[in-house]
Amino acid sequence: MAAAVSEVMAELDGLLEPERFADHCVNGLQVPGPERVEMLATGVSASVELFELAAAAGADLLLVHHGLFWDPGVRAIDAALARRLRMLFDSGIALAAYHLPLDAHPELGNNALLARALDAVALEPFALHRGEPIGFLAELPAEGVAAAELFARVGAITAREPLVFDAGPARVRRLAIVSGAGADYLSDAAAAGADALLTGEAPERAMASARELGVHLIAAGHYATETFGVRRLGEHVAARFGVSHEFLDVPNPL
Repeated sequence: MAAAVSEVMAELDGLLEPERFADHCVNGLQVPGPERVEMLATGVSASVELFELAAAAGADLLLVHHGLFWDPGVRAIDAALARRLRMLFDSGIALAAYHLPLDAHPELGNNALLARALDAVALEPFALHRGEPIGFLAELPAEGVAAAELFARVGAITAREPLVFDAGPARVRRLAIVSGAGADYLSDAAAAGADALLTGEAPERAMASARELGVHLIAAGHYATETFGVRRLGEHVAARFGVSHEFLDVPNPL
């Protein structure tokens, strides 16, 4: 089956409400292409390698978490951007991106899906970005989870060994989750009574902050913590419109 790209974008905009977020990037359709989509591809970050995979898969629309256009905007098209755009144009692929709206979504978002993969029993909005929450506080079952077990489970669901600053209590009952580059929410996590913060990457200053606040910091990889939402969003579109869908993995150790 095929669907109008305009209808798919209207569905995504209605679902994710990008207008709520003061984001760093353009959310929605970034590069136009075909008017109809039969094959939808999803991936985490726009790149030449991802575009090659999308072309090989016969994608009409590529949906990503990290798109091509970020603040402060494009003042000139350099060689790298020209190559990326040329690949999309030559392959007849439209590109759409959703960043913070996808992190924040309570059903299809990266943070909610991470929480549910860890068997959270309740979610509470967390991590305000210019007035809108983009993460969640997750209550873990019963008496919580032993810290070492939690670290291992995070590794299992992200398929990589997390970097851990083991600075919190022996059992984790309340877990703050902000995928990607969320380590600067450590203070907010401590203030909210979280025993640990799960994020993607950690800056150098994060070790001292975790130790001083008494909160575990689990950095499981920016890429690895952000495969969940865009894949699930693709599955939603495929089910809603009857189009084909393939998630394209370009593993990144960061």
